[in-house]
Amino acid sequence: MIHVCSLAKVEETVARTGAERLLSLLAAGTEVIRPVSIARENHLHLVMHDIAVAQEGMTMPGEEHVRNLLQFARQWDRVKPMVVHCYAGISRSTASAYIIAAALAPKRDEVELAETLRALSPSATPNPRLIAVADALLGRDGRMIGAIEAIGRGADAFEGTPFEFRID
Repeated sequence: MIHVCSLAKVEETVARTGAERLLSLLAAGTEVIRPVSIARENHLHLVMHDIAVAQEGMTMPGEEHVRNLLQFARQWDRVKPMVVHCYAGISRSTASAYIIAAALAPKRDEVELAETLRALSPSATPNPRLIAVADALLGRDGRMIGAIEAIGRGADAFEGTPFEFRID
């Protein structure tokens, strides 16, 4: 099970779920304190901005980020949950949860995964750059991109409501 939340909800989400792994997707300079229950080797902190096109002074999500995310996900034994978060719990984290589910359950349909994501999180607006890079790396031939485009932008929100995303 993947639990998606904002930075503000990390501590309580980890405590509530008993998660052993934590994926943080934050801009440089945004501090994240790893909960004491998460071992250092079970925390991946990827530094990137929530952008889809290159912008001066900002780190665009790229292939190295997605490769590291996929490696981290594939090392997960799935006995205990993983928490995935970004600053607001709306864009980078929802894209990452979708990517992890697509990678670990390769027979699941991209549209079904995207529609499930939307049903679980009305505010989810997965970062399109993360989705595009993952689509290429996973050999999904544009299906992930199309599925995420089909669910459209999520409802406006300052912070996403935490949710659970089942992989299989």
